[in-house]
Amino acid sequence: MSRVTPMFDPKLADVRRFFCGIWRKHRDRMPLEPLEALALDWILKHPEYHRSLENPDAAVAADYSPQAGKTNPFLHLSLHLAVSEQLSIDQPPGIRALVQALERKLGSAHDAAHQAQECLAQTLWRAQRDSQPPDQQAYLDCLSRRAGLPPSAG
Repeated sequence: MSRVTPMFDPKLADVRRFFCGIWRKHRDRMPLEPLEALALDWILKHPEYHRSLENPDAAVAADYSPQAGKTNPFLHLSLHLAVSEQLSIDQPPGIRALVQALERKLGSAHDAAHQAQECLAQTLWRAQRDSQPPDQQAYLDCLSRRAGLPPSAG
C-alpha cells in the first residue's frame, strides 16, 4: 500500500520556530506576512503562551507529550490557524455556518473556535489512528452536536 506524502509537511521544529518568529517580529515591530498576521491575532488572544514563544531553542526542545502534562501552545495555535483557514474558504462545506451557530450559542467567537478545534483534533486523531483520511462528515457532525443542531445528512 503506497503512502501519500502531503504537499505541506512541516516539522515540529519548523512550526515552533514559525510561531516564535512571529512573536519576535511583533515585539520588534517588524512587518508580518498575511498568515503571520493571522497567527499573531491568535497569539495575542493567548497571553498564557507568550513566555513559551520567547526562546525558539527552548521552544523546540520543550516536551509537550501527554506524559509531561503541559498544554502544547504550538499545537493549540496551529489548530486555531487550521480552523481559521477552513472558515475563510468554508471547507469542508458548511463549516462556516456551523461555527457561526456555535458562536451564537456560546456568545463568543473564541469559545466557538475552541469547540471547533476539539472537533478537528478528534477527527485528525481518528484519521491517524485508523490510517485513513480525515472524515469530514464526522467533523461536521461533531460541530453540529456542539451547536445543538441535528447532524447533516452527508
